[in-house]
Amino acid sequence: MAHTDGRGPIVVGVDPDPHKLMALAWAADEADRRRLPLLLVHAQGLPTAGYRPRGGLPSWEQWKDELHTSGDRVLKEAVAFVESRHPRLEVSGLLAEGHPAWVLREQSRHATAVVVGSWHLGSRQELFTSAAVALPLVAHASCPVVVTPEPEHVTQRPPYFVVGVDGSAHSAAAVDLAFEEAALRSAVLRALYVRRPPVLGVLDEHAAVQECRRVLSETVAGRTAAHPEVELHHEVVQGHPVQVLTEASAHALGLVVGTRGRGGFSGMLLGSVSQGVLHHARCPVITVPVGHDG
Repeated sequence: MAHTDGRGPIVVGVDPDPHKLMALAWAADEADRRRLPLLLVHAQGLPTAGYRPRGGLPSWEQWKDELHTSGDRVLKEAVAFVESRHPRLEVSGLLAEGHPAWVLREQSRHATAVVVGSWHLGSRQELFTSAAVALPLVAHASCPVVVTPEPEHVTQRPPYFVVGVDGSAHSAAAVDLAFEEAALRSAVLRALYVRRPPVLGVLDEHAAVQECRRVLSETVAGRTAAHPEVELHHEVVQGHPVQVLTEASAHALGLVVGTRGRGGFSGMLLGSVSQGVLHHARCPVITVPVGHDG
């Protein structure tokens, strides 16, 4: 497939475990839908899982040679998987040295999106190991990042996406991308404004809800004209943003959130909505960074 319009590739981080294929599959399908090339990146900051030197600790040169050999094998197997799935897709591979989060962050500067797999990020042990590239990548990437779960989750018919809205410019960018994804996949789009339970002393509850509805309507206004094929449902829901969005997207094709915003979408601090859904969501999570303009 020729690539002529100057848009960046879809970049996917390749896991050394050959059984973890959800990120590869998602990225290949996305590149095919968007008619973009696919770049497979395997980053080696430490020996790959299962690496055991023979005859004691090898020299640095021997270690690097054996590591590169295993990395080349991982990439070749990944390329073969993608080519069997989409034979006409333009595919290339990159073997890089460095921590995966740093390598993929650098690749994000010229990418349309970066896709990575996810172990369940809920435990302290996984959160602070080198395997957990999702959180630092989402915090610093220059393009949208897609975090796909392992194993594959069960979707629902008709297919749908969920997007979180809070009235900020960054959630508006997330809405733009959510409309794109829904249109590409002929899916329904659910736009949710999650309102936290009222604080004691707030008297005009009706007015507060109406303001939330106004913000939600204004955020999605105009986008339906650009994507008339997308069936849109928008609603104001009361509760904790992480819990509501996670439950709403349980059987979705994906959940789209901004990484900065106001209220519940207040950035990448531990406990924020963007990090919270990465911990708990069972569907792919698409995060849209600060300043993303599509």
